[in-house]
Amino acid sequence: MAWYREHARDLPWRKTEDPYRIWVSEIMLQQTRVAAVLGYYARFLEAFPSVDALAAAPEEQLMKLWEGLGYYSRARNLQKAAGIVAERGGFPDTYEGLLALPGIGDYTASAIASAAFGRREAAVDGNVLRVVTRITDCRGDILDPKVKKAIRAQVQAVMPEDSGSIRVFNQATMELGATVCVPNGPPKCGECPAREFCLGRIRGTAELLPVKAPKKARRVEEKTVFLFLRDGKAALRKRPGTGLLAGLWEFPNVEGALTEEAAPRAVSAWGLEPKAWRNKLAAKHIFTHVEWRMTGYTLEAAGDGPPEWEWVDAEGLTAHAVPSAFARYYAEAEKRLKETK
Repeated sequence: MAWYREHARDLPWRKTEDPYRIWVSEIMLQQTRVAAVLGYYARFLEAFPSVDALAAAPEEQLMKLWEGLGYYSRARNLQKAAGIVAERGGFPDTYEGLLALPGIGDYTASAIASAAFGRREAAVDGNVLRVVTRITDCRGDILDPKVKKAIRAQVQAVMPEDSGSIRVFNQATMELGATVCVPNGPPKCGECPAREFCLGRIRGTAELLPVKAPKKARRVEEKTVFLFLRDGKAALRKRPGTGLLAGLWEFPNVEGALTEEAAPRAVSAWGLEPKAWRNKLAAKHIFTHVEWRMTGYTLEAAGDGPPEWEWVDAEGLTAHAVPSAFARYYAEAEKRLKETK
């Protein structure tokens, strides 16, 4: 805790005990680096300064503000939980109450309960798992729920009692993992306040820890993406309301990698007529469990396409939430639409 007070990064969500602001930061930080979150966090709170504002926000505005952060179900769960909190007139102030809200798991409930309400709850994220397994030379698989539960109990046992120290303790343990006892490289043991009693350092096992069972190989999916241009506009369609990237906007696409000979048949199936083929763009996007390998075609077309499609100009493209999976095609669309202004 003394180390933290001297070395902690200056982060906006550490300067508040407002459960709303702490909650938003914790959800954004799931699977996302601090540097990437800072700008989003400021813009999000400017647009939705309170839980009531978030609960009442149009979904399209919410998705647009989240665009680029990925894992879009987080944003939807934020709004669902905001509706529940607004209806009950405030946040639950216990671990159990917070855990009952959509999108909040064990770590997030503990983090909010401790940081916002001073509850004595150990917040154990990936950083803390790494710190504890190295300090104790624990060889258990941290993806095993039993191992996680045991580590949480260990941290809980050494937590301070008063609310102010609880807040610092949880943040300090996470900060140690984020900045000193780091992943993907050797830990900075020379800078670590735990070096004198860290069994991983003493026994030379720190770099081998934590132990994780190997992940399953990602499934590979081939797609063909079409950037249709017509009269200074591009075609977009909305993805289904459930599943991957639910409810976001995308460029029309089909399964499989279509050759230049086969692509015109897909265009005709949508009731469009190719007028001029402009270029071919390959792209790849990696999700947690699946990898998209995309072949893309930019072309001028005549016709309206299916009734659910929207044809948007440059300004309209900016207003729609298109996920970063389509970043290469989005950039190409921006360029083409600006050229026709």
